[in-house]
Amino acid sequence: VQLQASGGGLVQTGGSLRLSCTAPRRTFSRSLMGWFRQAPGKEREFVAFISRNGGSTLYSNSVKGRFAISRENDKDTVYLKMNSLRPEDTAVYYCAGHDTILTDNGPYTRANEYTYWGQGTLVTVSS
Repeated sequence: VQLQASGGGLVQTGGSLRLSCTAPRRTFSRSLMGWFRQAPGKEREFVAFISRNGGSTLYSNSVKGRFAISRENDKDTVYLKMNSLRPEDTAVYYCAGHDTILTDNGPYTRANEYTYWGQGTLVTVSS
């Protein structure tokens, strides 16, 4: 399964961006979704999680209060709205899906818990 992420770019400190990620219809509606990021020379880290119906979300402490994850199941798309961006938010951002049974509602915060990934989109925040 291949996810398609978009929306990255260059932004100044304090600016905003919205990332989008589209998944194949046959998997998206039953998948728990997450966003991760990886800065140069660092390990991939968890950013945000969202349940199937969007009713449950979870954020890393570093982005809580600034980022918001959401999804539109009728468009097979998950979003990450990023506000008050900082230079330390600079990274390649990846969306990921966890295709699981319907009684499993997560949350999942580890990369190896996700079963399929997008190709990543680069976010650069200038100071």
